[in-house]
Amino acid sequence: MSFLDLVKQRYSCRSYQEKSVEQEKMDYVMECVRFAPSAVNKQPWMFRIVKNEADKAKLQECYNREWFQTAPMYIICSILHDEEWVRADGKPHGNIDIAIAVEHLCLAATEQGLATCWVCNFDAEKCKQLFAIAGNEEPAVLIPIGYAADAPKEKNRKEIEEIMQGEM
Repeated sequence: MSFLDLVKQRYSCRSYQEKSVEQEKMDYVMECVRFAPSAVNKQPWMFRIVKNEADKAKLQECYNREWFQTAPMYIICSILHDEEWVRADGKPHGNIDIAIAVEHLCLAATEQGLATCWVCNFDAEKCKQLFAIAGNEEPAVLIPIGYAADAPKEKNRKEIEEIMQGEM
């Protein structure tokens, strides 16, 4: 599959089958994450796999949506602020680095026949408390992951001229 086909295939899934995700597929996905680039190769991130019922219930308290509860597992994607690179003008790059790594995760999952969805509108402070996450670490994204039970909706994308200036 071409990269463009892979990107077009990936979508935000909001309904998952009860089927478990095979360990080999998760190993592959997380190996792709491990090779994601980051500023100055700092890799200022931590990924927590959440798949036992007790931990899933705790995470669902942080984002209480019916569709979210259908996922067989989740990944808490966190920024390690004391490890992130900071530009000379003071801008930290942890948000950028975690975004790159999470998109590697989502694309690798898609390649493996899995579905994902970026969830950023969750109670990050409650997540820190429930999972005893250290002060220097910020849960930034929750990724439900599993086999899709829904179908992708048509993507409404801007035309290239609307997002680009200059000549190609």
